[in-house]
Amino acid sequence: MKPVNLREERVGAAGVNKHGTPMTVTEYRHTDSVIVTFDCGYSVETTWRYFKLGRVKNPYDRTVYGVGYLGEGKYKTQEELVRRDSPCYKTWTSMLQRCYSPVWQEKNPTYKGCSVAEEWHNFQNFAKWYEDNFYKVPGEVMHLDKDILVKGNKVYSKETCVFVPTGINCLILKPVMSRELPTGVSYDRSKGRYRAKPVNGGKSRTFRTAEEAAATYKQDKETYIKSVAESYKTAIPARLYKALIDYEVYINE
Repeated sequence: MKPVNLREERVGAAGVNKHGTPMTVTEYRHTDSVIVTFDCGYSVETTWRYFKLGRVKNPYDRTVYGVGYLGEGKYKTQEELVRRDSPCYKTWTSMLQRCYSPVWQEKNPTYKGCSVAEEWHNFQNFAKWYEDNFYKVPGEVMHLDKDILVKGNKVYSKETCVFVPTGINCLILKPVMSRELPTGVSYDRSKGRYRAKPVNGGKSRTFRTAEEAAATYKQDKETYIKSVAESYKTAIPARLYKALIDYEVYINE
């Protein structure tokens, strides 16, 4: 009987990995050295056992919330190590979670309709931007923001995002008031007048109309934002400083 030639028998074998991605054995040296190629062109050395079990990793598999993938490049590292220790990786996965996790969005509905630019689905591209743009402000936590530079924006991208310290991030958050009234306005039933939300510990004032209260809140908040921008001027990127100086409070948002 002619002996079985495993090399001839196994080259060309087709399979799928655990993520359902088609793969083919393109070279068979021995059972512990098998070259597997995916349809995207990526090739990797693995074992015959791992191939048969579907345990061959493809960096282009969209393993993070159905859209994100690690890709190939400078920022390649073991997935588990990255997940535990890399602030960059955690920022990337948190961003994808906000946009593509239905469970998370049910608890945080303001993120419904948000998305991440296709370029940033690849961790390598996001990591490069992160490396070039991340900075620290002593004593503060940094946040990835998508709508200070472009008000009302819902897309995370290199054109629209900037890191902001907690002091600025909290400053821009809209107050939770009645949806029937303008931003920063509440109704004081005891006085039958409209109250403008105090800004930065200022004095609370009441007005005859909601429009007067809203105009006061808008002016006070914009003035305060400008003063905060000046205090951070040397610590933040120029484009963030400009966005704060130009920031406009919309009373009906």
